[in-house]
Amino acid sequence: MVNHLSSLSQIEIFFLIVGFLGQGLFASRFIIQWVYSEKIGESSIPISFWYLSIFGGLGLLTYAIFRKDPVIILGQSFGIIIYLRNLILIYKKK
Repeated sequence: MVNHLSSLSQIEIFFLIVGFLGQGLFASRFIIQWVYSEKIGESSIPISFWYLSIFGGLGLLTYAIFRKDPVIILGQSFGIIIYLRNLILIYKKK
């Protein structure tokens, strides 16, 4: 693994970091949702879940575009649209 990392260019390392940050944000949304639900005593999704989904998805999408990975590109593109739509519906209701 160390040999692989040392062979990467600076731009590849930059996008690797972007990908890891995106994955970290995306994964943290489940922890946020769990803590929020425990706090209120019922299963619920806080607004921060959708923002973490969008920003994490954008990080992953950026990384996927750099890697030219059509599977991740397609999956994240649809996901981001759905996360945005959920925020629109939440703010429209308010």
